Amino acid sequence: MSKKAKDIVEKFYQSEFFKDDKILKDFLHPDVELSWYGTTGFRKLNLDGISEIGQQLNQSFDSLRLEVEKVIAKNDDVAIHFTYHVRTIENPEEEMPYAHFIAMWQLKDDKLCKGVQISQLGEEIEKSPWAK
Repeated sequence: MSKKAKDIVEKFYQSEFFKDDKILKDFLHPDVELSWYGTTGFRKLNLDGISEIGQQLNQSFDSLRLEVEKVIAKNDDVAIHFTYHVRTIENPEEEMPYAHFIAMWQLKDDKLCKGVQISQLGEEIEKSPWAK
């Protein structure tokens, strides 16, 4: 299932989950648990909490673009390293890095079920750490 699991996780982060709760339900298991270590501290989120974060993103940004650095999968476990780039409502002409993330997910029934995510505020990076 490694390839399928990678695709599910990558498609979730590429989706516009922040604009549509139906997309969240398509990708997230009803019993989803996300432990998020971010710049504002630790948060434990369920489906409703993730939906609330999505709504905040939708209200704050004109656009959100994913740049995937690396995805690794073993069976139903997937790790993804990515950056979100945003255009703010106040300045839609300029795209800037919002945050860098590393997330690890365990899938259940082809849906993201148990995850740990670490994020740091975005900054411009000249070259991917995975580049040769």
